[in-house]
Formats: sequence, structure tokens, C-alpha cells
Amino acid sequence: MAKDTYFYALGRRKSATARVRLQSGKGNIVINGKPASDYLNESQNLLTELAKPFDVIGKKDFDVSVVVTGGGASGQVDAIKLGIAKSLAIMNEDLKGTLKKADLLGRDSREKERKKFGLKKARKQRQFTKR
Repeated sequence: MAKDTYFYALGRRKSATARVRLQSGKGNIVINGKPASDYLNESQNLLTELAKPFDVIGKKDFDVSVVVTGGGASGQVDAIKLGIAKSLAIMNEDLKGTLKKADLLGRDSREKERKKFGLKKARKQRQFTKR
């Protein structure tokens, strides 16, 4: 892989969208121009979640540059994780099966359901009174 070539993938989760660029490097992850630890306020469980695709394949010598919009921290991390896994699969087709078995290539399509007219929330109704 040449120095300036990169692999691009898009990851989505809830209302978060992550545009991921993966290239060979030293293992730095940059999210919206900041190091991942600064962007995620050094939340250890989110940082370990972010590194899952690299743990599954057993390599960490990639630099990741991410532009993420929308959603909260957890949704953004899941979107980034999907984008990293997709770009690894694009980079090397042999890794696709390994990533798929680890359940990293599927998009989690659950989103918040909209509130309906006449109800308190999406499905919650008013309390029934018999008398």
C-alpha cells in the first residue's frame, strides 16, 4: 500500500454518519480533527469499542481519519466502528469473513420511532380510567 493511498467507507448508526479514511500508519485515530481520546473525553469503554475491528484482525498499524456528524457519543462510535470495518474489508477481501463473523460489517438499523398524534410518545397512550 502506497504512502498516500487510502480506503474510504461510510458508517451509519441511529442519526450518526461517519466518513472514514483508512491508510497505513502508526495506529492514530483522528475524529473531526482531534485525537480519539480527546474527542471521546477519554471514555475507556468507547475507545475499546472503537478499536474492535483492529483487535479482530490482529493488526493496529493503520491511521484512521474520521469526519462524523449527528447523534451522540455512542451512536458516533458505532458508526465509526462500522466505517473502519467496511474500509478494512475493501482494503483486503480476505478479512471480510473474519469481520463478518465478529458481527462488525452489519448496520444496526434501529432508530428512534417518531411520536404519533394523540399519543404521549411513539406508542405510549393515556392511562385508561374505568370510572
